[in-house]
Amino acid sequence: MGYIPRLKEEFNSRVINALTEEFGYKNVMQVPKLQKIVVSRGVGAAVADKKLIEYAVDELTKITGQKAIATISKKDVASFKLRKGMPIGAMVTLRGERMYEFLDRLITTALPRVRDFNGIKATGFDGRGNYSLGITEQIIFPEIDIDKVKKIEGMNITFVTSAKTDKEAKSLLSELGLPFKKN
Repeated sequence: MGYIPRLKEEFNSRVINALTEEFGYKNVMQVPKLQKIVVSRGVGAAVADKKLIEYAVDELTKITGQKAIATISKKDVASFKLRKGMPIGAMVTLRGERMYEFLDRLITTALPRVRDFNGIKATGFDGRGNYSLGITEQIIFPEIDIDKVKKIEGMNITFVTSAKTDKEAKSLLSELGLPFKKN
């Protein structure tokens, strides 16, 4: 048998039991799971400079360990000088073992490097059990060399779960180790 990420082992051994105890699930298949993590970044200045998309794709590839893709605009917006089909951002969707590895690195190394960090806000839930988190600086990830950064930019990280409610999703993410702020 091959390598199993630390958080996946922890999910199978401890988190399933904790969530079953908390919500009273009858079956193991009812326990919510983390399905995917989507890391994305909008690059609005890419309308003027096409190189910025390449930098964004390269940085997301380094951070996640999986090749990122450029996202393209779906329609024309004259006030932004944007044409349909122009690249305006970068994104990567993580599933399986890479997803657990990225989550582990985010929790253990990246989030503690945020200035004045005292937890993430619990207001990023969408009502269907998914959580979105905004990061203001990409330099919190150790994979990024600060000297080679052209411009400090943020990114969005979305955790897609199979949970039906926000309460279940928050419990799942808390058990996996995301440090939510105490009210």
